[in-house]
Amino acid sequence: MSRIDAKFAALKTNGRKALVPFVTAGDPSLEATVPVLHALVAAGADLLELGVPFSDPMADGPVIQRSSERALSRGAGLAYVLGCVRAFRDRDATTPVVLMGYLNPVEIRGAETFAQDAAQAGVDGVLLVDLPPEEAGDFETAFDAHGLALIRLLAPTTPAERVDRMLEGARGYLYYVSFAGVTGADALDPAAAGARIAALRERSPVPVLAGFGIKDAASAACMAEQADGVVVGSALVAALAVAADPVRAAGEFLAPLRAALGAGAAGSLR
Repeated sequence: MSRIDAKFAALKTNGRKALVPFVTAGDPSLEATVPVLHALVAAGADLLELGVPFSDPMADGPVIQRSSERALSRGAGLAYVLGCVRAFRDRDATTPVVLMGYLNPVEIRGAETFAQDAAQAGVDGVLLVDLPPEEAGDFETAFDAHGLALIRLLAPTTPAERVDRMLEGARGYLYYVSFAGVTGADALDPAAAGARIAALRERSPVPVLAGFGIKDAASAACMAEQADGVVVGSALVAALAVAADPVRAAGEFLAPLRAALGAGAAGSLR
């Protein structure tokens, strides 16, 4: 059983929802990435999404765009990202790590070589925002061969026939984009997103996580009423960017979200 599957099995057994923080590798500094990942786990993260800095992150809003720019200016390329995962694995052999980014850096390395390198580093899954399911065949084959889950991204605008295709090839979990927009936008409609997530969960062979627009304990608890877990990115990245001590800030940001999900709280959005 993969680390991702084992984690969700344990969460189901314990009646808990998954809390998945996203941070950009290399931001707020090259040295902070691995300590921040450990701090997030200590504060209650179940899985980690590690952003691969990219020069044209079209699905991301200004907060994550700027974090990618800063990381790239420090030299945080794909080799650095995989090095971070290897270093993280020195102390943590169980927490799943999913790389989130765009196709170009992976395509340059080649699907097979990337999959081999990522798996050897300790990566468990990959979410490529701009890889359509119709063009994912070679990547699915290479990733499956090395035990990497190709995480699918669904949006409110995803056509029904494409949803069917994504469910057929689902690995690890589904990432449901809570609204049509970029990361960090303040456009969350919990009722609409919750209805779509509930419908997906009835058909999905893997857990369904909600992302985009989740910024605090209230929004996390609200979305977790229907989803199997939540992903929080922009608000965390913004907090780390201005923190004097990003490791401490990571724990302080995540702990209230863990408490809200752990308590099963039905939060109301501000």
